[in-house]
Amino acid sequence: MDIDQAKTFLAILAYGSFLDAAQHLHITQSTVSARIKNLEEELGAGLFVRNRSGASLTPAGRRFLPHAKRLVMTADQAKDEVGLPECFSASIRIGARMALWEGVLSEWVGWIRRWASDVVIRSEIGFEEDLMHRVIEGTLDVGFMYTPRHSPGLIVEHILDEKLVLVSTRPDDRSPKEDYVYIHWGAEFYTHHAKNYPSLERPAQTANIGWLGVQIILKNGGSCYLPSRITKPYIKDNKLFLVKDAPTFSQAAYAVYSRESENLVLEQTLTALRKQIAEA
Repeated sequence: MDIDQAKTFLAILAYGSFLDAAQHLHITQSTVSARIKNLEEELGAGLFVRNRSGASLTPAGRRFLPHAKRLVMTADQAKDEVGLPECFSASIRIGARMALWEGVLSEWVGWIRRWASDVVIRSEIGFEEDLMHRVIEGTLDVGFMYTPRHSPGLIVEHILDEKLVLVSTRPDDRSPKEDYVYIHWGAEFYTHHAKNYPSLERPAQTANIGWLGVQIILKNGGSCYLPSRITKPYIKDNKLFLVKDAPTFSQAAYAVYSRESENLVLEQTLTALRKQIAEA
């Protein structure tokens, strides 16, 4: 058994099929099949059930999953840590939605640097699908997102609830106008938004991240929904105004990480994040 076999196994789980795993790994589907066949022969058990919808784990596959994760994580940690300069002792890889980096996680990273100056921090921005794949594959220690999906071997931990508020570049707005920008905050936001604004199910402007929505309305005028904590400096500077009587929405944020993670820095830093949020 080798690392490539374990990575291929995890890629199939992350992407749902042999074909999608092959595309992600930049190898042929026959190579994916060969690696899994060899792995199954070494283990003496079938790992996947293949059907029209893709591939799912067998009971043996579920039992192998934590071992595959440990193999890949150990290999990645070895590459990270062996190559570290002598002044560093460990590393942690963090991925998150951009809105969560603004304030919450950036402050947390600053705390890590002060608390453990010998830890290398690798920070990335991503969307839910990519972050989930990376955590499943073991190439991220933790991903922070709004709409995670559950997967075997992962812990999905609720970390905070955002308050999404409607802000506008005009102080007298009372509802979204024709220059409203709909931001994709996830399925839960979509449901509540559609219920409260049935005529805005197909808005003329959309953005996939809050930062982009802010840039659009600041430049051209308009309104959009943003986390309340992000709006505060703009409201203070009279660049944006809270739309009075507009409905507010709650948006849960989660930390997703491997149940089998052996990165001791991860648990210590997550404990600090929980404390930071509780005291905010």
